[in-house]
Amino acid sequence: MKRPFETWILYLLLALLAINAFYGGISLILAPDGSLLGMQPSWLEKSPFTSYLIPGLLLLLMNGIFPLLTIYGLITKNRKWFGWLNVYSNKYWGWTFSVYCGITTNIWIIVQQLMAEYFILQTIIAAVGLLIIIASLLPRVMRYYSIS
Repeated sequence: MKRPFETWILYLLLALLAINAFYGGISLILAPDGSLLGMQPSWLEKSPFTSYLIPGLLLLLMNGIFPLLTIYGLITKNRKWFGWLNVYSNKYWGWTFSVYCGITTNIWIIVQQLMAEYFILQTIIAAVGLLIIIASLLPRVMRYYSIS
């Protein structure tokens, strides 16, 4: 089956998520006080963190590296690597991970909303997470990533 156009939209959404997370995560790691991103240390008062270092590392890993790994799995349709984390045995793990990325992104934003002050980028990233889930669940995308 030829790669559907919708898969390219999914790759783009995952790449946008990763680029944003790399920028944010690295900025928080380099300046754990949040100053590179204009974030206030007081925003962490409701959180278990005293600086933005751990949130920066988590952001880089969960919303930066994980989506890039997912893009690799989607493009190559690799069956070997992370099959043990794939709850859908009839799909390639890259497809399953794309759903995981969308869910993880929205959980990240919900937790961030509970622990920090609101800023507009949260809404944009939540929309990207939702669009990743929607793109993953499109019938042509699901068919393309089905294991025969």
